[in-house]
Amino acid sequence: MVELNQLYKCGICGNIVEVTHASGGQLVCCGQPMDLLKANFVEASIEKHKPVIKKTADGKTIIKVGLVPHPMEEKHYIEFIEALVGDKVLRKYLHPSEKPEMIICDCGDDCKCGSDCSCGGEIKKARAYCNLHGLWKNN
Repeated sequence: MVELNQLYKCGICGNIVEVTHASGGQLVCCGQPMDLLKANFVEASIEKHKPVIKKTADGKTIIKVGLVPHPMEEKHYIEFIEALVGDKVLRKYLHPSEKPEMIICDCGDDCKCGSDCSCGGEIKKARAYCNLHGLWKNN
């Protein structure tokens, strides 16, 4: 059964979609059923993929990928970090030259923190997607 916020990937073209309205049916791309991405949370490799959530003294929350920062190279990098905050999904898309982290503040609609900030509240769940090792969650 398709559920809200699940991620699916096409095994042919690589498209990734997130369910924003759960209903019946099967997700299909390139004429084939899409594969449900199941998030890993047990680290077993040298690279670290599990999102780590830390509160800062100034009221912000930082989500970093791995206790040891994940490599951000052209052929191996974190494509995005996502946080489920209340009824919002906050997502930051990354490029190989960027740090594998996302900053979330608690300032609301009047945010003046800058372009790196995603305003929110208490994080229910954090996920990160590695282009080589798939989807990871914090717990």
